[in-house]
Amino acid sequence: MVVNEKLNLTMLCDFYELTMSQGYFSNGYKDRITYFDVFFRQCPDGGGFAIAAGLEQVIQYIQDLHFDPEDIEYLRGRKIFSEEFLEYLANFRFTGDIWAVPEGTPIFPKEPIMTVRAPAIEAQLIETYILLCINHQSLIATKANRVVRAAQGRTVLEFGSRRAQGADAAILGARAAYIGGCNGTACTISDQLFGVYAGGTMAHAWVQMFDTEYEAFKAYAQMYPNNCTLLVDTYNTLKSGVPNAIRVFNEVLKPMGITKCGIRLDSGDMTYLTRKARQMLDDAGWTGCQISVSNSLDEYIIQDILRQGAKIDMFGVGERLITAKSEPVFGGVYKLVAVEQEDGTVVPKIKISENVGKITNPHYKKLYRFIGNDTGKAIADYLCVYDEVVDDSKDLEIFDPDATWKRKNVYNFTAKELLVPIFRDGKLVYDCPTLSEIRTYCLEQVDTLWDEIKRFDNPQTYFVDLSQKLWDIKYDLLKNNSAR
Repeated sequence: MVVNEKLNLTMLCDFYELTMSQGYFSNGYKDRITYFDVFFRQCPDGGGFAIAAGLEQVIQYIQDLHFDPEDIEYLRGRKIFSEEFLEYLANFRFTGDIWAVPEGTPIFPKEPIMTVRAPAIEAQLIETYILLCINHQSLIATKANRVVRAAQGRTVLEFGSRRAQGADAAILGARAAYIGGCNGTACTISDQLFGVYAGGTMAHAWVQMFDTEYEAFKAYAQMYPNNCTLLVDTYNTLKSGVPNAIRVFNEVLKPMGITKCGIRLDSGDMTYLTRKARQMLDDAGWTGCQISVSNSLDEYIIQDILRQGAKIDMFGVGERLITAKSEPVFGGVYKLVAVEQEDGTVVPKIKISENVGKITNPHYKKLYRFIGNDTGKAIADYLCVYDEVVDDSKDLEIFDPDATWKRKNVYNFTAKELLVPIFRDGKLVYDCPTLSEIRTYCLEQVDTLWDEIKRFDNPQTYFVDLSQKLWDIKYDLLKNNSAR
Protein backbone atom coordinates (compact mmCIF):
# COMPACT_ATOMS: atom_id res chain seq x y z
CA MET A 1 0.00 0.00 0.00
CA VAL A 2 1.25 3.46 -0.84
CA VAL A 3 -0.69 5.84 1.37
CA ASN A 4 -0.48 3.86 4.63
CA GLU A 5 2.16 1.16 4.80
CA LYS A 6 0.54 -0.44 7.85
CA LEU A 7 -2.91 -0.89 6.35
CA ASN A 8 -3.73 -4.58 5.80
CA LEU A 9 -5.64 -4.88 2.54
CA THR A 10 -6.76 -8.49 2.88
CA MET A 11 -10.20 -7.22 3.87
CA LEU A 12 -10.42 -5.12 0.71
CA CYS A 13 -12.61 -7.75 -0.88
CA ASP A 14 -16.24 -8.04 -1.89
CA PHE A 15 -18.28 -9.54 0.92
CA TYR A 16 -19.56 -12.32 -1.30
CA GLU A 17 -16.01 -13.63 -1.54
CA LEU A 18 -16.14 -14.32 2.20
CA THR A 19 -19.60 -15.89 2.13
CA MET A 20 -18.64 -18.05 -0.86
CA SER A 21 -15.40 -19.03 0.85
CA GLN A 22 -17.26 -20.25 3.92
CA GLY A 23 -19.48 -22.21 1.55
CA TYR A 24 -16.43 -23.83 -0.04
CA PHE A 25 -15.10 -24.58 3.45
CA SER A 26 -18.35 -26.18 4.62
CA ASN A 27 -18.89 -28.21 1.47
CA GLY A 28 -15.47 -29.80 1.29
CA TYR A 29 -14.04 -27.57 -1.45
CA LYS A 30 -11.47 -25.78 0.72
CA ASP A 31 -8.54 -27.60 -0.85
CA ARG A 32 -9.94 -28.01 -4.35
CA ILE A 33 -7.49 -26.55 -6.85
CA THR A 34 -9.06 -23.97 -9.14
CA TYR A 35 -7.92 -21.89 -12.11
CA PHE A 36 -9.06 -18.30 -12.61
CA ASP A 37 -8.23 -15.99 -15.53
CA VAL A 38 -8.03 -12.20 -15.48
CA PHE A 39 -8.97 -10.73 -18.85
CA PHE A 40 -10.86 -7.81 -20.36
CA ARG A 41 -13.48 -7.65 -23.08
CA GLN A 42 -12.99 -4.31 -24.86
CA CYS A 43 -10.11 -1.87 -25.34
CA PRO A 44 -10.68 1.58 -23.83
CA ASP A 45 -11.67 4.39 -26.21
CA GLY A 46 -12.26 1.92 -29.04
CA GLY A 47 -8.51 1.47 -29.38
CA GLY A 48 -6.72 -1.50 -30.88
CA PHE A 49 -4.89 -2.64 -27.74
CA ALA A 50 -4.28 -1.92 -24.06
CA ILE A 51 -1.19 -1.84 -21.83
CA ALA A 52 -0.82 -4.23 -18.87
CA ALA A 53 0.11 -2.56 -15.58
CA GLY A 54 -0.34 -3.05 -11.84
CA LEU A 55 1.46 -6.38 -11.41
CA GLU A 56 3.96 -5.07 -8.86
CA GLN A 57 1.16 -3.95 -6.54
CA VAL A 58 -0.53 -7.36 -6.90
CA ILE A 59 2.75 -8.98 -5.87
CA GLN A 60 3.01 -6.78 -2.76
CA TYR A 61 -0.58 -7.61 -1.85
CA ILE A 62 -0.14 -11.37 -2.23
CA GLN A 63 3.00 -11.33 -0.10
CA ASP A 64 1.16 -9.65 2.77
CA LEU A 65 -2.09 -11.62 2.65
CA HIS A 66 -3.29 -12.32 6.19
CA PHE A 67 -6.22 -11.60 8.49
CA ASP A 68 -5.42 -9.54 11.59
CA PRO A 69 -7.11 -10.33 14.94
CA GLU A 70 -9.33 -7.26 14.51
CA ASP A 71 -10.41 -8.59 11.10
CA ILE A 72 -11.46 -11.89 12.68
CA GLU A 73 -13.34 -10.04 15.42
CA TYR A 74 -15.18 -7.95 12.86
CA LEU A 75 -16.21 -11.06 10.94
CA ARG A 76 -17.25 -12.80 14.16
CA GLY A 77 -19.44 -9.82 14.91
CA ARG A 78 -21.37 -10.34 11.67
CA LYS A 79 -22.68 -13.59 13.24
CA ILE A 80 -22.78 -15.55 10.00
CA PHE A 81 -19.35 -17.16 10.01
CA SER A 82 -18.54 -20.38 11.88
CA GLU A 83 -15.71 -20.56 14.38
CA GLU A 84 -14.07 -23.28 12.29
CA PHE A 85 -14.02 -20.98 9.25
CA LEU A 86 -12.76 -18.05 11.30
CA GLU A 87 -9.94 -20.21 12.65
CA TYR A 88 -9.04 -21.10 9.05
CA LEU A 89 -8.92 -17.39 8.16
CA ALA A 90 -6.78 -16.59 11.20
CA ASN A 91 -4.07 -18.84 9.72
CA PHE A 92 -4.69 -17.85 6.10
CA ARG A 93 -1.81 -17.51 3.64
CA PHE A 94 -1.63 -17.71 -0.15
CA THR A 95 -0.07 -21.03 -1.25
CA GLY A 96 -0.97 -21.07 -4.95
CA ASP A 97 0.61 -20.27 -8.31
CA ILE A 98 0.21 -17.12 -10.40
CA TRP A 99 1.26 -16.41 -13.98
CA ALA A 100 0.98 -12.98 -15.61
CA VAL A 101 2.09 -11.00 -18.62
CA PRO A 102 4.86 -8.56 -17.65
CA GLU A 103 3.88 -4.97 -17.02
CA GLY A 104 4.13 -2.84 -20.14
CA THR A 105 2.99 -5.63 -22.47
CA PRO A 106 0.40 -4.69 -25.13
CA ILE A 107 -2.66 -6.84 -24.42
CA PHE A 108 -5.86 -7.67 -26.25
CA PRO A 109 -9.46 -8.57 -25.37
CA LYS A 110 -10.38 -12.07 -24.19
CA GLU A 111 -6.84 -13.27 -23.54
CA PRO A 112 -5.64 -14.05 -20.00
CA ILE A 113 -3.32 -11.38 -18.65
CA MET A 114 -3.09 -13.24 -15.35
CA THR A 115 -3.90 -16.82 -14.33
CA VAL A 116 -4.31 -17.91 -10.71
CA ARG A 117 -4.02 -21.57 -9.73
CA ALA A 118 -4.84 -22.03 -6.06
CA PRO A 119 -7.16 -23.73 -3.57
CA ALA A 120 -10.69 -22.43 -4.05
CA ILE A 121 -10.83 -20.10 -1.04
CA GLU A 122 -7.43 -18.59 -1.70
CA ALA A 123 -8.26 -17.95 -5.34
CA GLN A 124 -11.65 -16.47 -4.50
CA LEU A 125 -10.55 -14.07 -1.78
CA ILE A 126 -7.96 -12.26 -3.91
CA GLU A 127 -10.32 -11.42 -6.77
CA THR A 128 -11.27 -7.86 -5.83
CA TYR A 129 -7.82 -6.48 -5.13
CA ILE A 130 -6.25 -8.11 -8.18
CA LEU A 131 -8.91 -6.53 -10.39
CA LEU A 132 -8.53 -3.20 -8.62
CA CYS A 133 -4.78 -3.11 -9.31
CA ILE A 134 -4.90 -4.39 -12.87
CA ASN A 135 -7.96 -2.42 -13.96
CA HIS A 136 -6.81 0.94 -12.65
CA GLN A 137 -3.20 0.94 -13.74
CA SER A 138 -3.85 -0.76 -17.09
CA LEU A 139 -6.47 1.90 -17.83
CA ILE A 140 -4.10 4.79 -17.06
CA ALA A 141 -1.12 3.20 -18.82
CA THR A 142 -3.28 2.65 -21.91
CA LYS A 143 -4.52 6.24 -21.92
CA ALA A 144 -1.00 7.56 -21.36
CA ASN A 145 0.32 5.55 -24.28
CA ARG A 146 -2.35 7.02 -26.55
CA VAL A 147 -1.43 10.53 -25.43
CA VAL A 148 2.29 9.89 -25.88
CA ARG A 149 1.77 8.53 -29.38
CA ALA A 150 -0.31 11.58 -30.27
CA ALA A 151 2.56 13.82 -29.15
CA GLN A 152 4.81 12.28 -31.82
CA GLY A 153 8.03 12.20 -29.83
CA ARG A 154 7.48 15.38 -27.83
CA THR A 155 7.80 15.29 -24.06
CA VAL A 156 4.61 14.43 -22.14
CA LEU A 157 4.26 15.00 -18.39
CA GLU A 158 1.40 13.72 -16.22
CA PHE A 159 -0.22 16.70 -14.46
CA GLY A 160 -3.35 15.14 -12.93
CA SER A 161 -2.78 14.61 -9.18
CA ARG A 162 -5.22 17.25 -7.98
CA ARG A 163 -8.06 15.79 -10.01
CA ALA A 164 -7.35 12.10 -9.45
CA GLN A 165 -9.99 10.11 -7.60
CA GLY A 166 -8.11 9.69 -4.35
CA ALA A 167 -4.52 9.55 -3.14
CA ASP A 168 -3.69 6.10 -4.51
CA ALA A 169 -5.23 7.03 -7.86
CA ALA A 170 -2.84 9.98 -8.05
CA ILE A 171 0.27 8.14 -6.87
CA LEU A 172 -0.20 4.87 -8.73
CA GLY A 173 -1.74 6.71 -11.66
CA ALA A 174 1.53 8.59 -12.10
CA ARG A 175 3.34 5.24 -12.00
CA ALA A 176 1.06 3.78 -14.67
CA ALA A 177 1.33 6.90 -16.83
CA TYR A 178 5.11 6.57 -16.75
CA ILE A 179 4.83 2.93 -17.86
CA GLY A 180 2.65 4.07 -20.76
CA GLY A 181 5.34 6.47 -21.93
CA CYS A 182 5.02 9.75 -20.03
CA ASN A 183 8.38 11.33 -19.24
CA GLY A 184 7.48 12.43 -15.73
CA THR A 185 4.82 13.73 -13.37
CA ALA A 186 3.84 16.72 -11.26
CA CYS A 187 3.28 14.35 -8.30
CA THR A 188 6.23 14.64 -5.93
CA ILE A 189 5.51 11.53 -3.88
CA SER A 190 5.49 9.37 -7.02
CA ASP A 191 9.05 10.51 -7.64
CA GLN A 192 9.97 9.74 -4.02
CA LEU A 193 8.39 6.28 -4.08
CA PHE A 194 8.95 5.10 -7.64
CA GLY A 195 11.52 7.40 -9.21
CA VAL A 196 9.02 8.87 -11.67
CA TYR A 197 10.70 12.21 -12.32
CA ALA A 198 8.68 15.05 -10.76
CA GLY A 199 8.91 18.48 -12.30
CA GLY A 200 7.20 21.84 -12.11
CA THR A 201 7.86 25.55 -12.06
CA MET A 202 5.13 28.06 -11.22
CA ALA A 203 1.38 28.61 -11.12
CA HIS A 204 -0.61 31.76 -11.85
CA ALA A 205 -0.55 32.56 -8.13
CA TRP A 206 3.20 33.26 -8.37
CA VAL A 207 2.66 35.86 -11.07
CA GLN A 208 -0.29 37.42 -9.23
CA MET A 209 1.69 37.66 -5.99
CA PHE A 210 4.00 40.33 -7.42
CA ASP A 211 3.09 43.85 -8.42
CA THR A 212 3.94 43.19 -12.04
CA GLU A 213 4.35 40.20 -14.30
CA TYR A 214 7.88 41.33 -15.13
CA GLU A 215 8.87 41.34 -11.44
CA ALA A 216 7.44 37.85 -10.98
CA PHE A 217 9.35 36.49 -13.95
CA LYS A 218 12.60 38.19 -12.94
CA ALA A 219 12.43 36.90 -9.35
CA TYR A 220 11.83 33.36 -10.59
CA ALA A 221 14.63 33.50 -13.15
CA GLN A 222 17.06 34.74 -10.50
CA MET A 223 16.11 31.88 -8.17
CA TYR A 224 16.06 29.11 -10.77
CA PRO A 225 18.20 30.22 -13.72
CA ASN A 226 18.90 26.65 -14.80
CA ASN A 227 15.23 25.64 -14.79
CA CYS A 228 13.50 28.79 -15.92
CA THR A 229 10.09 28.11 -17.45
CA LEU A 230 7.72 31.07 -17.19
CA LEU A 231 3.92 30.87 -17.25
CA VAL A 232 2.98 33.57 -19.76
CA ASP A 233 -0.84 33.54 -19.89
CA THR A 234 -1.82 35.12 -16.55
CA TYR A 235 -2.76 38.45 -18.16
CA ASN A 236 -2.16 38.57 -21.90
CA THR A 237 0.01 35.97 -23.55
CA LEU A 238 1.21 37.89 -26.60
CA LYS A 239 1.05 41.48 -25.38
CA SER A 240 2.67 41.04 -21.97
CA GLY A 241 3.54 37.42 -21.15
CA VAL A 242 5.91 36.56 -23.97
CA PRO A 243 7.49 40.08 -24.17
CA ASN A 244 8.15 40.05 -20.41
CA ALA A 245 9.62 36.56 -20.63
CA ILE A 246 11.98 37.64 -23.42
CA ARG A 247 13.01 40.73 -21.39
CA VAL A 248 13.83 38.55 -18.36
CA PHE A 249 15.70 36.00 -20.45
CA ASN A 250 17.82 38.84 -21.86
CA GLU A 251 18.45 40.50 -18.50
CA VAL A 252 18.98 37.46 -16.27
CA LEU A 253 19.88 34.41 -18.31
CA LYS A 254 21.85 35.88 -21.18
CA PRO A 255 24.60 37.42 -18.97
CA MET A 256 25.03 33.97 -17.36
CA GLY A 257 25.42 32.32 -20.75
CA ILE A 258 22.26 30.27 -20.18
CA THR A 259 20.24 29.47 -23.28
CA LYS A 260 18.05 26.71 -21.85
CA CYS A 261 14.66 28.16 -20.88
CA GLY A 262 10.96 27.83 -21.58
CA ILE A 263 7.51 29.34 -21.53
CA ARG A 264 4.22 27.63 -20.69
CA LEU A 265 0.66 28.34 -21.76
CA ASP A 266 -2.35 27.05 -19.83
CA SER A 267 -5.19 28.67 -21.75
CA GLY A 268 -6.30 30.05 -25.08
CA ASP A 269 -6.01 28.85 -28.67
CA MET A 270 -2.89 26.74 -28.41
CA THR A 271 -2.27 26.57 -32.15
CA TYR A 272 -2.46 30.32 -32.72
CA LEU A 273 -0.67 31.36 -29.54
CA THR A 274 2.23 28.92 -29.82
CA ARG A 275 2.86 29.85 -33.44
CA LYS A 276 2.92 33.54 -32.59
CA ALA A 277 5.01 32.95 -29.46
CA ARG A 278 7.49 30.85 -31.41
CA GLN A 279 7.97 33.62 -33.93
CA MET A 280 8.46 36.21 -31.19
CA LEU A 281 11.01 34.06 -29.38
CA ASP A 282 12.92 33.28 -32.57
CA ASP A 283 12.99 36.92 -33.63
CA ALA A 284 14.47 37.76 -30.21
CA GLY A 285 17.18 35.15 -30.64
CA TRP A 286 15.74 32.61 -28.20
CA THR A 287 15.41 29.82 -30.75
CA GLY A 288 16.16 27.18 -28.11
CA CYS A 289 13.39 28.31 -25.77
CA GLN A 290 10.92 25.47 -25.37
CA ILE A 291 7.17 25.97 -25.44
CA SER A 292 5.04 23.78 -23.18
CA VAL A 293 1.26 23.73 -22.91
CA SER A 294 -1.41 22.34 -20.61
CA ASN A 295 -5.20 22.84 -20.21
CA SER A 296 -7.49 19.77 -20.42
CA LEU A 297 -5.54 18.05 -23.15
CA ASP A 298 -6.05 14.54 -24.49
CA GLU A 299 -4.78 12.55 -27.45
CA TYR A 300 -7.35 13.98 -29.87
CA ILE A 301 -6.69 17.62 -28.99
CA ILE A 302 -2.95 17.06 -29.16
CA GLN A 303 -3.27 15.34 -32.51
CA ASP A 304 -5.44 18.15 -33.90
CA ILE A 305 -3.35 21.11 -32.79
CA LEU A 306 -0.17 19.51 -34.09
CA ARG A 307 -1.83 18.93 -37.44
CA GLN A 308 -2.78 22.61 -37.43
CA GLY A 309 0.86 23.63 -37.03
CA ALA A 310 1.13 24.32 -33.29
CA LYS A 311 4.71 24.93 -32.15
CA ILE A 312 4.92 22.85 -28.98
CA ASP A 313 7.82 21.01 -27.38
CA MET A 314 6.17 19.66 -24.25
CA PHE A 315 2.65 18.71 -23.09
CA GLY A 316 1.33 18.63 -19.54
CA VAL A 317 -1.71 16.35 -19.52
CA GLY A 318 -3.86 16.22 -16.40
CA GLU A 319 -7.45 15.30 -15.67
CA ARG A 320 -8.22 13.54 -18.94
CA LEU A 321 -5.23 11.25 -18.43
CA ILE A 322 -5.27 10.53 -14.70
CA THR A 323 -9.01 9.74 -14.77
CA ALA A 324 -9.07 8.35 -18.32
CA LYS A 325 -12.04 10.70 -18.64
CA SER A 326 -13.28 9.50 -22.03
CA GLU A 327 -13.69 5.93 -20.76
CA PRO A 328 -12.90 5.66 -17.04
CA VAL A 329 -13.47 1.90 -16.59
CA PHE A 330 -11.13 -0.78 -17.88
CA GLY A 331 -13.54 -3.65 -17.39
CA GLY A 332 -11.19 -6.48 -16.49
CA VAL A 333 -12.91 -9.56 -15.03
CA TYR A 334 -11.88 -12.62 -13.00
CA LYS A 335 -13.47 -15.88 -14.12
CA LEU A 336 -13.20 -19.54 -13.16
CA VAL A 337 -11.88 -21.50 -16.16
CA ALA A 338 -10.96 -24.91 -14.70
CA VAL A 339 -10.84 -27.09 -11.60
CA GLU A 340 -8.38 -29.84 -10.79
CA GLN A 341 -9.36 -33.30 -9.64
CA GLU A 342 -7.47 -35.23 -6.96
CA ASP A 343 -5.63 -37.25 -9.62
CA GLY A 344 -4.36 -34.03 -11.23
CA THR A 345 -6.79 -34.04 -14.14
CA VAL A 346 -7.72 -30.48 -15.16
CA VAL A 347 -11.43 -30.13 -15.90
CA PRO A 348 -12.36 -27.11 -18.03
CA LYS A 349 -15.19 -24.79 -16.96
CA ILE A 350 -17.09 -22.26 -19.04
CA LYS A 351 -19.45 -19.36 -18.41
CA ILE A 352 -22.25 -19.22 -20.98
CA SER A 353 -24.33 -16.12 -21.65
CA GLU A 354 -26.92 -14.89 -24.11
CA ASN A 355 -24.52 -11.98 -24.47
CA VAL A 356 -21.99 -13.69 -26.72
CA GLY A 357 -19.22 -11.34 -25.64
CA LYS A 358 -19.47 -12.68 -22.09
CA ILE A 359 -18.84 -16.32 -22.99
CA THR A 360 -15.47 -17.28 -21.55
CA ASN A 361 -12.57 -19.23 -23.01
CA PRO A 362 -12.33 -22.32 -20.78
CA HIS A 363 -9.42 -24.34 -19.43
CA TYR A 364 -5.94 -23.81 -18.06
CA LYS A 365 -4.22 -22.16 -21.01
CA LYS A 366 -1.00 -20.91 -22.54
CA LEU A 367 -0.80 -17.59 -24.36
CA TYR A 368 1.62 -17.14 -27.26
CA ARG A 369 2.44 -14.09 -29.35
CA PHE A 370 3.65 -14.78 -32.88
CA ILE A 371 6.32 -12.35 -34.10
CA GLY A 372 7.33 -12.26 -37.77
CA ASN A 373 11.04 -12.98 -38.13
CA ASP A 374 11.29 -10.78 -41.22
CA THR A 375 9.34 -7.77 -39.90
CA GLY A 376 9.69 -7.91 -36.12
CA LYS A 377 5.94 -7.22 -35.98
CA ALA A 378 3.26 -9.11 -34.05
CA ILE A 379 1.15 -11.35 -36.27
CA ALA A 380 -1.45 -12.70 -33.81
CA ASP A 381 -1.87 -14.01 -30.29
CA TYR A 382 -2.63 -17.69 -29.83
CA LEU A 383 -4.44 -19.37 -26.97
CA CYS A 384 -3.98 -23.09 -26.48
CA VAL A 385 -4.42 -25.73 -23.79
CA TYR A 386 -1.67 -25.85 -21.16
CA ASP A 387 -0.21 -29.12 -22.47
CA GLU A 388 0.13 -27.91 -26.07
CA VAL A 389 3.46 -26.66 -27.43
CA VAL A 390 3.83 -24.46 -30.49
CA ASP A 391 6.69 -25.53 -32.77
CA ASP A 392 7.64 -22.30 -34.51
CA SER A 393 10.10 -24.11 -36.78
CA LYS A 394 7.06 -25.28 -38.75
CA ASP A 395 4.21 -23.47 -40.49
CA LEU A 396 0.98 -23.21 -38.49
CA GLU A 397 -2.58 -22.64 -39.64
CA ILE A 398 -4.56 -20.29 -37.38
CA PHE A 399 -8.19 -19.25 -37.63
CA ASP A 400 -10.62 -16.65 -36.34
CA PRO A 401 -12.51 -18.35 -33.46
CA ASP A 402 -15.64 -16.28 -34.24
CA ALA A 403 -15.51 -16.98 -37.98
CA THR A 404 -13.71 -20.28 -38.34
CA TRP A 405 -13.66 -20.18 -42.14
CA LYS A 406 -11.19 -17.27 -41.93
CA ARG A 407 -7.84 -19.05 -41.83
CA LYS A 408 -4.24 -17.98 -42.24
CA ASN A 409 -0.96 -19.83 -42.60
CA VAL A 410 1.73 -18.44 -40.29
CA TYR A 411 5.36 -19.05 -41.27
CA ASN A 412 8.83 -17.70 -40.51
CA PHE A 413 7.78 -16.63 -37.04
CA THR A 414 8.85 -16.84 -33.41
CA ALA A 415 6.32 -17.98 -30.80
CA LYS A 416 6.78 -16.14 -27.51
CA GLU A 417 4.98 -17.28 -24.36
CA LEU A 418 3.50 -14.20 -22.69
CA LEU A 419 2.41 -15.57 -19.30
CA VAL A 420 5.43 -15.87 -17.01
CA PRO A 421 5.58 -17.45 -13.52
CA ILE A 422 5.09 -14.96 -10.68
CA PHE A 423 4.34 -17.20 -7.67
CA ARG A 424 4.90 -20.92 -7.19
CA ASP A 425 3.46 -22.58 -4.08
CA GLY A 426 2.95 -19.13 -2.61
CA LYS A 427 6.59 -18.13 -3.09
CA LEU A 428 7.60 -15.21 -5.30
CA VAL A 429 9.73 -16.47 -8.23
CA TYR A 430 9.63 -13.34 -10.37
CA ASP A 431 12.30 -10.64 -10.37
CA CYS A 432 10.42 -7.36 -10.71
CA PRO A 433 12.10 -5.07 -13.23
CA THR A 434 12.69 -1.43 -12.40
CA LEU A 435 10.04 1.05 -13.44
CA SER A 436 12.39 2.51 -16.03
CA GLU A 437 12.91 -0.96 -17.48
CA ILE A 438 9.15 -1.53 -17.62
CA ARG A 439 8.65 1.77 -19.47
CA THR A 440 11.38 0.94 -21.99
CA TYR A 441 9.93 -2.54 -22.50
CA CYS A 442 6.48 -1.08 -23.05
CA LEU A 443 7.62 1.33 -25.76
CA GLU A 444 9.61 -1.44 -27.45
CA GLN A 445 6.63 -3.81 -27.42
CA VAL A 446 4.21 -1.19 -28.75
CA ASP A 447 6.65 -0.73 -31.61
CA THR A 448 6.08 -4.39 -32.59
CA LEU A 449 2.47 -3.55 -33.46
CA TRP A 450 1.54 -2.49 -36.97
CA ASP A 451 0.46 1.14 -37.40
CA GLU A 452 -2.99 -0.02 -38.45
CA ILE A 453 -3.54 -1.49 -34.98
CA LYS A 454 -2.32 1.72 -33.33
CA ARG A 455 -4.90 3.96 -35.00
CA PHE A 456 -7.02 5.89 -32.50
CA ASP A 457 -10.19 5.44 -34.56
CA ASN A 458 -11.30 2.23 -36.27
CA PRO A 459 -8.07 0.33 -35.67
CA GLN A 460 -7.41 -2.92 -37.48
CA THR A 461 -8.53 -5.88 -35.38
CA TYR A 462 -5.67 -7.85 -33.91
CA PHE A 463 -6.67 -11.49 -33.65
CA VAL A 464 -6.49 -13.64 -30.55
CA ASP A 465 -6.94 -17.10 -32.02
CA LEU A 466 -7.67 -20.41 -30.31
CA SER A 467 -5.89 -23.64 -31.07
CA GLN A 468 -8.04 -26.28 -32.70
CA LYS A 469 -7.92 -28.35 -29.50
CA LEU A 470 -9.06 -25.44 -27.33
CA TRP A 471 -11.77 -24.43 -29.80
CA ASP A 472 -13.11 -28.01 -29.84
CA ILE A 473 -13.21 -28.08 -26.02
CA LYS A 474 -15.04 -24.76 -25.92
CA TYR A 475 -17.54 -25.86 -28.58
CA ASP A 476 -18.26 -29.12 -26.75
CA LEU A 477 -18.82 -27.28 -23.47
CA LEU A 478 -21.18 -24.85 -25.17
CA LYS A 479 -23.11 -27.68 -26.74
CA ASN A 480 -23.28 -29.82 -23.60
CA ASN A 481 -23.99 -27.09 -21.07
CA SER A 482 -26.29 -24.69 -22.87
CA ALA A 483 -29.45 -26.49 -21.72
CA ARG A 484 -28.48 -26.91 -18.04
